[in-house]
Amino acid sequence: MLSTLRRQTGVGLRLLLVFTVLCGVVYPLAVWGVSRVFPAAEGSTITRDGTVVGSSLIGVDPVAADPAADPYFHTRPSASSEDALGPADTSTSGGSNKGGFDEDLLSTVAERRALVAEREGVAPEAVPADAVAASASGLDPDISPEYAALQVDRVARVTGLPVADVERLVAEETSGRVLGFLGEPHVDVTELNLAVAAETGR
Repeated sequence: MLSTLRRQTGVGLRLLLVFTVLCGVVYPLAVWGVSRVFPAAEGSTITRDGTVVGSSLIGVDPVAADPAADPYFHTRPSASSEDALGPADTSTSGGSNKGGFDEDLLSTVAERRALVAEREGVAPEAVPADAVAASASGLDPDISPEYAALQVDRVARVTGLPVADVERLVAEETSGRVLGFLGEPHVDVTELNLAVAAETGR
């Protein structure tokens, strides 16, 4: 009986040692090694003049110093924000978990539609769905080309750039479907705002 107990204890200790090395040393080193090879593992940071200015994977909705003179393109709204349109709390990620018939959600969507229509100077019917519907993560940096196009006139007016130049910047930051058929075309708002800032010398 004692010999069996000693044998089983020895096997258990050897397994503990092996898995401690595998899970506590080998696996973390392997993950670290992969992070050195693929830049996305570092958060897909965006640098300008050697300074990190954002991430292409996280949409930060900018807040204009003067709401009446807003020079920025805006991301989708976030369920984590206190106000209807944001800004989002980038330390929190997640959706609202509210269903399509939830009265509170429908009221929030209607409020967002009215606010976006007022900001862009268009009829509420012209506001695209992604301007009023939060993404699953709440931190999605991508918007539809339609939502970007809706914001072009305001950005051009406030920044003083010609509309054609702003449209060109939107086109340059627009990505098509993956492999030509997966997903939808989209515009990265972070990259687009940085391009606008570079064009205007801000």
